[in-house]
Amino acid sequence: MIGFQTLFYKEVLRFWKVATQTVMAPVVTALMYLMIFGHVLEEHVQVYPGVNYTSFLIPGLVMMSVLQNSFANTSSSLIQSKISGNLVFILLPPLSHWNILSAYLLAAMVRGLTVGAGVFLITAWFGQLSFVAPLWILAFALLGSAMLATMGLVAGIWAEKFDQLAAFQNFLIMPATFLAGVFYSIHSLPPVWQTVSHFNPFFYMIDGFRYGFFGHSDVDPAISFSVVGVFFILLVALSMRMLSTGYKLRH
Repeated sequence: MIGFQTLFYKEVLRFWKVATQTVMAPVVTALMYLMIFGHVLEEHVQVYPGVNYTSFLIPGLVMMSVLQNSFANTSSSLIQSKISGNLVFILLPPLSHWNILSAYLLAAMVRGLTVGAGVFLITAWFGQLSFVAPLWILAFALLGSAMLATMGLVAGIWAEKFDQLAAFQNFLIMPATFLAGVFYSIHSLPPVWQTVSHFNPFFYMIDGFRYGFFGHSDVDPAISFSVVGVFFILLVALSMRMLSTGYKLRH
């Protein structure tokens, strides 16, 4: 456990040392989204009965921040270690693959949930939020951050330079997040795009998380949780396979 604890501490310290960039900046970005979209659409859009648009938007922004920052922590750490050459100090010690995966994953969850809590504390003043099902809020926040942390691990192992990782984030993570219902309900989309949205695992994370606040969702939260859980298990299996074979790590 000493190796796991040390790696976990190192990963937490890595992002906390530059908290202005890794924690504060995402909180300010989410606040800007809220101010702009809330101001423009507050009087024109009401997704759920009795829920104004700003209140609807807040859970989506919180979950978006959790997901993006969980992914960023593992992916950026691995690509930096690979390029700088200090990855050898993680591969040489007698750390099991589960130790490595768990340390990276938990540290990324700490960052994602910290940013999410910051976004919530800042934006909650602008809306009227209820907590209909707080256990669902916690469950989707934990599982969503874990899934994106694992996806970041896969991306960090696969990428060999920063522009490959940027492409992964810009062409996969960002579109999947923005098209997952952060700013709208999928029922406002044409039928074809509603069907497409159901193939996006990010949609289930945000929809289930929002259900915990308002008791309204486009999909039953139990189904959403099951879908996210299956994707998480698949990503864990893939990352363990990459770690055990040394894919793009041992060369």
